[in-house]
Parts: sequence; C-alpha cells; structure tokens
Amino acid sequence: MRKFFKQVLAAGTVGALAMMPFGLAFRAAGLRIGHYGPKFAELYLTAPGPWANFAQHIVLGWVSAIPLSLLNLNRISNSVASLIGIAYGVLYYVIVNSLALPIYFGDLLPWTLGIAVVLPSLCIHVVFGMTAALTVRSVQRKQRLRDRHANFM
Repeated sequence: MRKFFKQVLAAGTVGALAMMPFGLAFRAAGLRIGHYGPKFAELYLTAPGPWANFAQHIVLGWVSAIPLSLLNLNRISNSVASLIGIAYGVLYYVIVNSLALPIYFGDLLPWTLGIAVVLPSLCIHVVFGMTAALTVRSVQRKQRLRDRHANFM
C-alpha cells in the first residue's frame, strides 16, 4: 500500500504541475482555462484565494492519478505508457470536465461553446494524463528494481 501511495503522490503532483505552464499560456492567450477550479473550491470555502486553488489543484492531481497507479505500467515502453496517459487524459476531460462538472454546476457543455473552450482544457488534461502515466511507470520501475535488489541481499 505504501508503494501505491508513493505512485499516487508522485504522479499526481508531477501531472498537476506539468499542466500549469500550458494553462497559463492558454490564459495569457485569452482562452478559458481553469473554469471549474474556483467553482469547486467555493463548495467548501467562502472566498478561495490563489493558494487554496493551488492546494486543491495538487490534491485533485493525487485523486486523479489513482486509476493510473492501479495499472502495472513498469514493464511497458515509454511510448505505450504515453498512449495510455493520453487516452486517460482525453477520457478524464470528456467524463469530468466536459460532462460531470458542467452538469453539476448547471453550465453549458463546453462542446456547445466551441473549440476555443474545448481545446485548451483538453490539451492540459492530455498533458496531465501523459505526465502522470510516465511518472507512475518510472516510480513502479524504481520500486521493482529496489525490490529485486533487496531480494539479493
């Protein structure tokens, strides 16, 4: 269980941080990004500031990395792990950000608002998925090597 938590914490943190430069670039270009972070934080805080949103972003990264950490990625190539992560990022965007959150908050679905709303969020969720999957793979490989080495001592 300890190994699993290490995978989740590493993958979720790295994935969440990897999204941020892309999100900042999209926001600087005037595109909608991070729409649901503050809305979600307002469910449990009256006036969430930037640090609360950042902390929430990291915690949601950990939660979002759980499904990838359940997979045995240590014996596959970086390319396959990347493809799994990309597929996960797309599915996560479609299920959570383009359906569940808009329905919950009573917003229009992003698909009805156009590609300029869909593409930025889809891209950063793909970045998260790919980065998190590669991180899970790396942590699992290191854990496997440590275990193998420990068996020879």
